[in-house]
Amino acid sequence: MGLTSERLVALGRAGDRGAIGALLARCVPGVRRWAHGRVPRWMRTAVDTGDLVQDAVLATLSRLDAFQPQGRRALAGYLRTAVRHRLIDELRRARRWRVAPDALDDLPDEGPSPLRTAIDADTRRRYRAALAHLSRRDQELIVGHFDLEYSHAQLGCMTGRSPHAARMALTRAIGRLAARMRD
Repeated sequence: MGLTSERLVALGRAGDRGAIGALLARCVPGVRRWAHGRVPRWMRTAVDTGDLVQDAVLATLSRLDAFQPQGRRALAGYLRTAVRHRLIDELRRARRWRVAPDALDDLPDEGPSPLRTAIDADTRRRYRAALAHLSRRDQELIVGHFDLEYSHAQLGCMTGRSPHAARMALTRAIGRLAARMRD
């Protein structure tokens, strides 16, 4: 049978690193299992359970002289309490930095306003209806330019015209489209 926790603590205080290692190997896995799931989900990106346990262990080791083991599982209980206190500190820190839901109401909305959305939907509806009433050639020019972002040279190749003639034909087609959209 191995040494008792009290004996390992005494050896650790005397500077025996092997005793400290044996003591931690005995206590830390149970404390990790106990701590698992105790960090709230919303906080897990900022705080890791393993980090909380490690911080508690390091703080305990730095104060090993003050620790008085009173029982077989005294160190494990002490470490659980230290982890619990670390968690409470992290919760307090996170609450200080958390944004209140009411504060979000004051922020300007980055998306389009409901009016802009309605205007855009109405404009798209009128655009499609007016486009359907144009000739096939005008439709090709308008769709090629606005939807496919073709240059005048590309429109010219598509319609068998020079770039200048394609630009002029596009200008006339847009005029006819605008007149239809006004109707």
